[in-house]
Amino acid sequence: MVGTAIQLYTLREMDATLPELIARVGETAFDGVEFAGLGDADPDEVADALDDAGLDAAGAHVGLDDLEADPAGVAETYRRLGCETLVVPYLDETHFDSEAAAVETAERLAALAADLDAEGARLAYHNHDHEFVDVGDRAGFDAFLDAADVNVELDIGWVVAAGRDPTALLDRLAGRAPLVHVKDVRDGRPVELGEGELPVEECVRAARDAGTEWLVYEHDDPADPERSLERGAELLAGFGD
Repeated sequence: MVGTAIQLYTLREMDATLPELIARVGETAFDGVEFAGLGDADPDEVADALDDAGLDAAGAHVGLDDLEADPAGVAETYRRLGCETLVVPYLDETHFDSEAAAVETAERLAALAADLDAEGARLAYHNHDHEFVDVGDRAGFDAFLDAADVNVELDIGWVVAAGRDPTALLDRLAGRAPLVHVKDVRDGRPVELGEGELPVEECVRAARDAGTEWLVYEHDDPADPERSLERGAELLAGFGD
């Protein structure tokens, strides 16, 4: 079964509290949400909002420093929301700009994944495009993938922006890509889904074949977040089970 969700970062410019945003997502065809932090929201109120909206928590973006500082506490906070997948949303280019750096990054995340696993949570890493810089005869991201069995929330839009084939990468990541960010790009910049270079249907098929559990819609800078929410839900509705 593959669910569809929206990364709530997409809706950050909407004038609404987190529970209100969840309620609005619940009016669409999305099955869930992915958190970009909780801000000052009460986790119990957020959990109630999810229940009221009939939505699941696909995952949550949490900074690496916060995860390493208190893996048990972070895992417990998100467990209250029914969220077991915690995603490191960004690491800068210095973590991937050499073979040694990429390997060190992979080993660091693998150690954190083991700590979170002991707390009943799962770790993944969300890529951008800078991870694909060449570090010899391969990209830093390839060295990262080979160094440790770390899960990836593959952002296929940034993969396209980096000039790589997202379907081939999904095939390589079979069993390691529980969440996939469905983002469209044109000339390296995010655009509305279906208006860019992303082969959406081919990528969805590849994600299914790779064992992906959630297709997560994201637009980094939508001109109209409300319309982007509606459009993303409409286009992905036919791909969820």
